[in-house]
Amino acid sequence: MGNKVKKVIFWIVILFLCFIACYPVWFLITGSLMGQSQLQQVLGPALENGDGYVSFPILPLYPTLRHYVGILLDSPEFFSMFWNSVKIAGGILLGQVIVSVPAAWGFARFSFPGKRVLFLLYIVLMMMPFQVTMLSNYLVMDGLGLLDTLWSIILPGIFSTFPVFLIYRFFTGIPEALMESARLDGAGEWQIFFRLGLPLGSAGIISAMVLGFLEYWNLIEQPLAFLKDKSNWPLSLYLPEISLSQAGSAFVASVLAMIPALFIFIVGRDYLERGIVAAAVKE
Repeated sequence: MGNKVKKVIFWIVILFLCFIACYPVWFLITGSLMGQSQLQQVLGPALENGDGYVSFPILPLYPTLRHYVGILLDSPEFFSMFWNSVKIAGGILLGQVIVSVPAAWGFARFSFPGKRVLFLLYIVLMMMPFQVTMLSNYLVMDGLGLLDTLWSIILPGIFSTFPVFLIYRFFTGIPEALMESARLDGAGEWQIFFRLGLPLGSAGIISAMVLGFLEYWNLIEQPLAFLKDKSNWPLSLYLPEISLSQAGSAFVASVLAMIPALFIFIVGRDYLERGIVAAAVKE
């Protein structure tokens, strides 16, 4: 009897925590389906400095798709920002595949003078927040004449050190005996990289791309610092200042922005878990 009570309490606690974790998503979906009058009623105390407290219902009183129609059919700036986000995230991830994968392979499979010092530098740079490197990045982009363009966001992201660190862990797990067998069969270093390294390290590459997409799809500080022209802003900056009249559009924009990230997370969930485990293993 005691074990059954413990199991019931355990599942109650788990379900309660799941509800807390999922409620913000349900909050967005519910808000996107509310009419303007109900939004004014429930959000007025918060957004108009009114009296009382915000009381958000679990279900909308009169569900409507009016805000979705307004965003999808009557908001060209939304699609402009959406494609800016696609260009930024896609450009960074493509560049990281070209730059970070060979760099991780070099660290994992070759010995050269200063290797440990250089890798330690990579780790130090990885731990630095954007605020520390913002000024240097700004000056470099200004010197290249790339400020206020999407390249001012894409180029620093391409040379991020975190993908190198993560993919490196997977490349070091490839048995050296397998590499020697390939060399005895006459395979060159590039052949080994393309035919052994990439297939065997694909889990690390994909996990790095999934983590990268989740980060670069939601960039806020970098675009605010480097992009002055609002036509270059990504979707993460859509309606940064929410008023009561824009609340419905803000809810819908948040839901639509969440869909690509949620899709990528679900597709790459297994690879993401393996990448997190690999990143946590000490060398």
